[in-house]
Amino acid sequence: MFLNFLAKGLSILYKTNRTDMKITFVYFCAAALFLSATAKAQSSTQLRGGLNLANVSVTDNGRVNDANTLTSFHVGFVKDISIAKVISFQPGILFTGKGSKTQTGSESSANYYKSTFNPFYIEVPVNLVLKAPIGLGSKFFVGAGPYAAVGISGKNKVEGKYLGVGFSHEKNIEFSNDDPTTLNYEEGAGFGIVKRFDYGLNGTAGIEGKSIVLGANYGLGLAKLQSGGNSSADNNNKNRVLSFFVGIKL
Repeated sequence: MFLNFLAKGLSILYKTNRTDMKITFVYFCAAALFLSATAKAQSSTQLRGGLNLANVSVTDNGRVNDANTLTSFHVGFVKDISIAKVISFQPGILFTGKGSKTQTGSESSANYYKSTFNPFYIEVPVNLVLKAPIGLGSKFFVGAGPYAAVGISGKNKVEGKYLGVGFSHEKNIEFSNDDPTTLNYEEGAGFGIVKRFDYGLNGTAGIEGKSIVLGANYGLGLAKLQSGGNSSADNNNKNRVLSFFVGIKL
């Protein structure tokens, strides 16, 4: 499973343009330095990967349309740093897919339409986790914290049929060239362009064994997706991702 995740992730990165690759490299190095700086404490590292059920909110109170859920994936590393007997600090770096889809009709009908929005991010979650022993060397854990992410690639896909005649179209997602240090100005903003930087909150829970970790995570995006948009509809659209993961302790 992990080899499939890694292979797909590498193939997507290979197709990323040079500008996005430079931004990805800088962000990845900063995250790697952060993880290495925390490694002095008693810690372990997990190779983590799993399934994403991604969606985008459609109202100002964060509601989503369940029919628009998009299946994607994530893979990466999480550092588990013990700071007390039952408390751990868990920073990580993940390659993760988000987005949503819309669909009318079915593939077997004469008229059918499906649109998929699937951006990929390098994401750094930072969670504080509480652990409780449940026997046989296993622990139940629950935690929360913030995340920050940078968009690096992705596809907008359209496919369907009209009066039985099939059609399809695919193009790369275009991200703004936003500099996060300029808080009141977004470089490269425009209609149809996605904001490069995403941030939000995580909630996580699961079971930790001696060598395997099983769990779920919910990412609540706080940054709107549309670059340069000021309408209330644009402000409604934020990432929502429910993830199920398997971690292997290295």
